[in-house]
Amino acid sequence: MTEAMFAVTGDIATLTPAERSRLCDRGLNASSGVRETVAAILARVRGGGDAALRELARELDGVTLESLEVPRARWSAALDSLDVDTVRALERARDNIARAHAAWMPATVEVETEPGVIIGRRADPLSRVGVYAPGGRAVYPSSVLMGVVPARVAGVGEVVVCSPPQAGGWPAPAVLAAAELGGADQVFSLGGAGAVAAMAYGTESVPRVDRIVGPGNAFVAEAKAQVAAIVGIDSPAGPSELLVVWDGSANAASVAGEMLAQGEHDPEAAVVVVLLPGASRQALESALAAQLASAPRGGIARQAFAGRGAVLEARTSSEALSFAEAWAPEHLLLAVEDPDAMLPQVRNAGTVFLGASASVAFGDYLTGANHVLPTAGSARSYSGLSTSDFMRWTTYQRVSRAAASAMAAATATLADLEGLPAHASAARAWQGEVVR
Repeated sequence: MTEAMFAVTGDIATLTPAERSRLCDRGLNASSGVRETVAAILARVRGGGDAALRELARELDGVTLESLEVPRARWSAALDSLDVDTVRALERARDNIARAHAAWMPATVEVETEPGVIIGRRADPLSRVGVYAPGGRAVYPSSVLMGVVPARVAGVGEVVVCSPPQAGGWPAPAVLAAAELGGADQVFSLGGAGAVAAMAYGTESVPRVDRIVGPGNAFVAEAKAQVAAIVGIDSPAGPSELLVVWDGSANAASVAGEMLAQGEHDPEAAVVVVLLPGASRQALESALAAQLASAPRGGIARQAFAGRGAVLEARTSSEALSFAEAWAPEHLLLAVEDPDAMLPQVRNAGTVFLGASASVAFGDYLTGANHVLPTAGSARSYSGLSTSDFMRWTTYQRVSRAAASAMAAATATLADLEGLPAHASAARAWQGEVVR
């Protein structure tokens, strides 16, 4: 079953270069068609503003927008339309996200590098940010909370949400309800590259933002990449990913369930399991087959497994973690007996789940950690969304007269070395300065 089910199988130590490349090279480079389409949309919105956005809604979403901005009354009505359990779950997620991200707030730090020289670094919240909430194959109110709540915790002045219009011309009710609960300021019925363009450039109705965050499809990801020179973005984002390291101590059904949960996201999702000694490949195959047989989105998961899935074998935990470091997963689940012993060795993962009971699903929705995470191996250099993404740093310096006198000669020497005589003169002006 495994040979037909997964793109790659076998011993990690004997993987061919082609097999390793197939698994690890999950680049986010868009096709030329996507790049050109996105560039054209960005240009249309930049030049045409609101009118272009309305045209795009008719062409791409098949709707005539009554208004680009969603009236506040519709947010409240959407929230009222949800059942009590759903509202409580969203509130619980919101509160946990707020607690976690408040604890991660960056602090102002000052250091005296030498007597009389004080260097400080202060985190200042951005004035306005944009949160993109997908609305294609599925609707993600959780992503609204993951973007809006940390921005609010960070002290951002205004939070704008964009989400694609549904058949009635407005975003999904669950998205509007999450915007209401999370504390957004404005919501717009805009999707895809057009929404990114509107937030990046600003239009008659949509305010220009300082940073755009949130997941989206290939067109959204490419649009964010193309506007990154003029507006901040979070991290390169692509299809969902999961790497599980399993030693057999956890139930095979739970591991299979985690695979299915991430595989059902998208046919392009990447799911890899690394088996340590003690883990049964046969038990995993049987459990996965049983769950796929009745899974509502099993067809999507099967495509994902066949395209970017793998079941691999490692002789030691070090070998497994070495592969994980190279693969750099969005989600890393350590379904092992002692995950805390492995944690210090982990590098290059968007977020790490310690033990089988730390289901990735909990992190996707309720733990409070952010689920907007780097994918396609970009966890080597990017981190998950946090309050830091909604702030910029201001550096300041104090230099006493005595310190200026003490640094003058050395500063002038370095300025002369680089051929900048005015710099040298500015420094020498303080040489021998008497403290008053």
